[in-house]
Amino acid sequence: MRLRELAAARPRFGYNRLHILLRREGQVVNLKRVRRIYREEGLNLRLRLRRRKRVSLLRVVPAAPTRVNERWSMDFMMDTLLEGRRIRVLTVVDILSRFSPIIEADHTMNGAKVVAALERATKRHGCPAIIQVDNGSEFQSKALDAWAYAHQVKLDFIRRGKPVENGFIENFNARVRDECLNASVFLSLADARSKLDAWRRDYNESRPHTSLGTLTPAEYVRQQEQSEPQEIANLSV
Repeated sequence: MRLRELAAARPRFGYNRLHILLRREGQVVNLKRVRRIYREEGLNLRLRLRRRKRVSLLRVVPAAPTRVNERWSMDFMMDTLLEGRRIRVLTVVDILSRFSPIIEADHTMNGAKVVAALERATKRHGCPAIIQVDNGSEFQSKALDAWAYAHQVKLDFIRRGKPVENGFIENFNARVRDECLNASVFLSLADARSKLDAWRRDYNESRPHTSLGTLTPAEYVRQQEQSEPQEIANLSV
């Protein structure tokens, strides 16, 4: 059964996301039927309950981005290799398209290494106007500040102790944790980098989002790139 094959390939997917994948393959199937079969096959996914966060009355909510590369979000995660040595993982995601331009792993991460990772990401995918970050020392470094100034990128720091203000990267990190870090054994730093990048490519190219009209992040980016020349042509008429 195709549903079981998809569930085996993506064990962290719930029935809603599996239903989207089935429809993208051209199968006309009812969501209720998918849910029933999903439960009968014992594929139930136990989701973590997350504490409901309250929005501060003093919080200034930034305007939602309207184009790709208008606002990125960036953060760090921690994990360990099989030998027990710790690694730090830099995660970056575009808020509008949910596209992740880079996930970088290393034993240590400072401002210079963050800049090197951003250089590789921006050469392939373009430079953002704004990068939303927390108040970590790496993000307040002189190296990153100089890079942002040189590329006319604004660093938007959230308030201390308010990770909810960087909610997009927090949600992205939860997926990285559940579907890659917790599901993989990293034999070495090179192995960790390879598996993280493979997960990132799969996330960008094969993971439809309902918020994107069931497009994958990569499909959404291509759609936006194709529409921009048409919009410019319309304005020039």
